Amino acid sequence: MTEHPAAPSHPRPNTPVWDDEPWAALPTLQGDVSADVCVVGLGGSGLAAAAELLDHGLSVVGVDAGMVAGGAAGRNGGLLLAGTYDFYHDAVRKLGHAWASSVYRLTVEQVARMAAETPEAVRVTGSLRIADTPEEEADCRSQMQALQADGFAVEWYDGPEGRGLLFPDDAALQPLRRCRTLARRAVHRGARLYEHSPAIEIGHGEVVTPAGRVRCGAVIVAVDGRLDGLIPELRGRVRTARLQMLATAPTDEVRLPRPVYARWGYEYWQQLADGRIALGGFRDFGGEGEWTEEWEPSETMQARLEGFLRERIGVRAPVTHRWAASVGYTPSGLPVLEEVRPGVWAAGGYSGTGNVIGALCGRAMAQIAVTGSSALADILREPARVASV
Repeated sequence: MTEHPAAPSHPRPNTPVWDDEPWAALPTLQGDVSADVCVVGLGGSGLAAAAELLDHGLSVVGVDAGMVAGGAAGRNGGLLLAGTYDFYHDAVRKLGHAWASSVYRLTVEQVARMAAETPEAVRVTGSLRIADTPEEEADCRSQMQALQADGFAVEWYDGPEGRGLLFPDDAALQPLRRCRTLARRAVHRGARLYEHSPAIEIGHGEVVTPAGRVRCGAVIVAVDGRLDGLIPELRGRVRTARLQMLATAPTDEVRLPRPVYARWGYEYWQQLADGRIALGGFRDFGGEGEWTEEWEPSETMQARLEGFLRERIGVRAPVTHRWAASVGYTPSGLPVLEEVRPGVWAAGGYSGTGNVIGALCGRAMAQIAVTGSSALADILREPARVASV
């Protein structure tokens, strides 16, 4: 019988398994500072924006209400998947072939870019979409045919996890490590980043925090969950959901070489390099209770996750971590990416695709701040333009 290392009798309260390294906290903003651009939100998209701005020689101040990647950017499932909220064949049907193929290609390139930028946080393992029913298996085959017709890498898979699709270019991510790495690099390059400095006023040319003020030429708001609370103009267009996860002690009961998502993507899990299993899902079973800005784990959803861990994945290792995060969803599944006030650009509502789409949106907003335009933004926002005509 597999031996498991000693685990705490009670999992660490609302702490992601990714929080496994020491972090030297950044200062709180005190007093007035100035910069070319102020970035609000120091998660994956905000830090991608900061890096792009620094690449173009602009000065950057970044603020966050909590810690770097303290929200969903450092608390998600750690999957880097090409594509959008919709599976590829659905995106083609709903939004057009030209747009779907352009965005899919961007996301494939972005996954490769992230692997090259932070190899210490990314493992290019591929990923699996596993079908739970004959209907979903047929849908997988439709997805595969559409992708292969456009030259994208995908294979049929039949293995221990089940039947479905293998995407060889996808990757596994340690999301908190990546964000902290990007933050340290940005500070080393001259960016001034501040934690525990919530933006309480955002206007043209300035961002106000409880103890300071940033005067700037442009503002980039890169927040996913609770975006509509920060930018009231977006109320009704973005809705915040709670996503819940758990993780186990290291185990050799199973061997999962790549991340897996199943049941139309609602459940997702991966095995970390040290053998831990990280598992999330069942948001749709929570009903209205999971459409909340509350981000403490709930007993009901955690029990469902643990049942899946034991029965479906076949792991008996003790649970060491339980946590949740706030994520923004839009009715269309497409992200918000727009100028919400003069000189204030906002992105969010990634509908569960923030690791990749969020990074693209962050880069796009930075390009707009530098040049007034962005080819990335033009592609990402094209369906919204078409729908408004």
